[in-house]
Amino acid sequence: MSNSNKTGPSKSNKKKNNWFKHRNFTNSPVLVSRAQQINVGPEATAGGFCPYKAWNHYFPLDEYSPTSDIVESINVFDKFVKDYFTTHDMNEIATRACIVIDCKNLAAHVSVKTKYPNFVANLRETPERIINCIGLATHQYIIRQYQQLASKEQTRTQMLEALADVPVIRARLYNFEPLTALKHLKAKTFGQFVAIRGTLVKVSHVKPLCTTMAFRCTMCEQLQAILLIDNKYSTPTKCVSSSCRGRSFEPLRSHPLTEITDFQVVKLQESVSEEQRETGRMPRTVEVELSRDLADTASPGDVVTITGVVKVKKSEDGVHFSNKAKNKCMFLLHIEGNHVSNSRGNTLTDCRGNSADELLDFSARDLAGIEEIRKQDDIFSLLVASLCPTIFGQDMVKAGMLLCLFGGNQNSDEDRIPVRGNSHILLVGDPGLGKSQLLQAVSRLVPRGVYICGNASSNSGLTVTLTRDSGTGDTGLEAGALVLADQGVCCIDEFDKMTNQHQALLEAMEQQNISIAKAGIVCSMPARCSIIAAANPVGGHYNKSKTVSENLKMGGALLSRFDLVYILLDTPDEKRDKLLSDHVMAMHTGRKKKESLVKQLAAASSRENISMIAVVLHQAMHDRLSKYARKDDCDPVPYSLLWKYIAYARKTMKQVNLSPEACQVLKEFYLELRKKGYTADSTPITTRQLESLRRLTEARCKVEFREVASAEDAREVVEIMQHCLYETFADETNSLQFERSFHGTGVSKRGKVKKLIALLNREASYKSSNLFSTSDIRALAQKIGIEATFVSEQIEVLNNQGFLIKTGSSMYKLQTM
Repeated sequence: MSNSNKTGPSKSNKKKNNWFKHRNFTNSPVLVSRAQQINVGPEATAGGFCPYKAWNHYFPLDEYSPTSDIVESINVFDKFVKDYFTTHDMNEIATRACIVIDCKNLAAHVSVKTKYPNFVANLRETPERIINCIGLATHQYIIRQYQQLASKEQTRTQMLEALADVPVIRARLYNFEPLTALKHLKAKTFGQFVAIRGTLVKVSHVKPLCTTMAFRCTMCEQLQAILLIDNKYSTPTKCVSSSCRGRSFEPLRSHPLTEITDFQVVKLQESVSEEQRETGRMPRTVEVELSRDLADTASPGDVVTITGVVKVKKSEDGVHFSNKAKNKCMFLLHIEGNHVSNSRGNTLTDCRGNSADELLDFSARDLAGIEEIRKQDDIFSLLVASLCPTIFGQDMVKAGMLLCLFGGNQNSDEDRIPVRGNSHILLVGDPGLGKSQLLQAVSRLVPRGVYICGNASSNSGLTVTLTRDSGTGDTGLEAGALVLADQGVCCIDEFDKMTNQHQALLEAMEQQNISIAKAGIVCSMPARCSIIAAANPVGGHYNKSKTVSENLKMGGALLSRFDLVYILLDTPDEKRDKLLSDHVMAMHTGRKKKESLVKQLAAASSRENISMIAVVLHQAMHDRLSKYARKDDCDPVPYSLLWKYIAYARKTMKQVNLSPEACQVLKEFYLELRKKGYTADSTPITTRQLESLRRLTEARCKVEFREVASAEDAREVVEIMQHCLYETFADETNSLQFERSFHGTGVSKRGKVKKLIALLNREASYKSSNLFSTSDIRALAQKIGIEATFVSEQIEVLNNQGFLIKTGSSMYKLQTM
């Protein structure tokens, strides 16, 4: 459309022409009425009359030509759009201003297949043209439908108002294959359409982004709107008025012609399988720009699949390079997001209606392998034998870990208080028993497994880190280990070395989320993960005369959140030690010798465990697991298939129920424990143990893809719980002492500790002060016969249990007065 006129256009005509050239139908300028803004008929361009009213918004750099390849592509996609709207609501798409299309359905359409025989390759190489053609075809189809409807039922003014509300439609394409690994995002992929999958580790605030800017000429005050290509600020080169030669323009940020949309930058970290993992290399990350309806659709820790176009930034675009890099043509690759498939929540769908489970792909070969496992007579024993087969014995530990991987029911009812379905496990024992190997093996068996070491982690590294952007100064959230392991497993090794970080785990373990109140940011992040921790006792060897809390110097509030606590002891046994040393040597010699040693070692381990605890517990399941590992035809499931089996069970078995018989077994066991464990001093068995039994029974049912847990499932879970309780409550003489709790004091010292507390109470009443120095406590302890070498230890225990509160370097406040 030309503005040239020998007699000079009127002021109103100039404004009207500017509107037609640069303005879309979304907002309304204040200069003319809406009925005057919209021209229902064809628009005159240099290439002739253009039937597409929003041509300049989709192809601002291309002139319309009825014979161009762009118009031919639009006609092809117009046929697809007609078929698309037979099953989708047109008004909803017009309201959302986007059309969501499955790439496979688009490529399979007859008209598209005729025009693009290799549509995937065409989309990869020319993504922006194809996406804009689909958007313009959709926009034009909606306008035609509104015109037909308005011509029958509405006046012309009402029709014009309806057409003015049709926004620019953006095509969102998903299910594009194959996925591109982040290591392949290099210079050769610039301008290509790619699909990537990973975990969001950093999310910025949603900020306004100007896509169209209105300018006013400082000489004649003529208005014009400039479309900002690639969101880069630019000013007009000349005034649109033919009679004005002005070159100075004033931006109008609040003018109706100025268009602003939402904008957000996220950082995505690659998710690699065990086969693709590169040893000694940090995970790769890439920045993704999300705009319009895609902004604020994901949070840190979400696993997402993003499709988009690979683009570059340079230093002038806000990327901060070093001085040397600025002198060179240095660029930074990033992705302009087109669609986001989000895996947030249990049954939540992403912003385009895709279930989170669609992110897990199962091939026909995977399903055939899963079905072959389900045909086995004893599935549970097979899976236990397949979990870290290089660690022999420890069958009950592996059984508990396996149930932790499957997980129980997650209660997400809005009308009820959320109850976690994930179980937590703690391994405590002497060094050199394979605790770290078990943790590493478990972290590789779930899609979102995170393995960290406690001596190299911090509070923010576990939870959430607040970061500040060096360019904009905005504060962003960067996910920690627990958030990254959402809906997975977080394995923490050297748990005893991170005493300062234990408090950060309390909320995450029970409420399954992490609350943040820092730097003016108050929010809550999901951390629905199971925690499997391994710790070494203080002094290097587990002392059975002390409780778990005393061996680890860990608070009872944290210990009570673990569903299963395994005590692993390195007891000398000549025959078993010989087999272990032979096995270590055979690991580097040959497979055949190794297999024979496996069976001898498993048999020795089974005999040892049975002889030690058969007098107390019924070990039917333990015998079965040990015998299965010694079978000649025992073939462990490969890790790649075991990973798929667990993921498929977690995907399909969302909710399982407990049968009345199973409930009765759990109830009787719980009441029996309460009866035996109740004393005047403490009750070590609480309702948390009952909840643990419920979660583990549901997980045992999911192992075999059953919807109802049987009494046999409950009995096997009871045996696992008995195994843990026996090791926890057994003293140095292997006799059970149910009166001592996880966080209490050893039975042998409990009487003296009671006397010390009573003496402190009398002394506090005598001197009318509840403050004591370390020397005062030592003097009182010597009066009742406590050895000087154990006074410091007992002071620390009383401090952990809350009887004494440390108020200074050597001062304590008595809390029982």
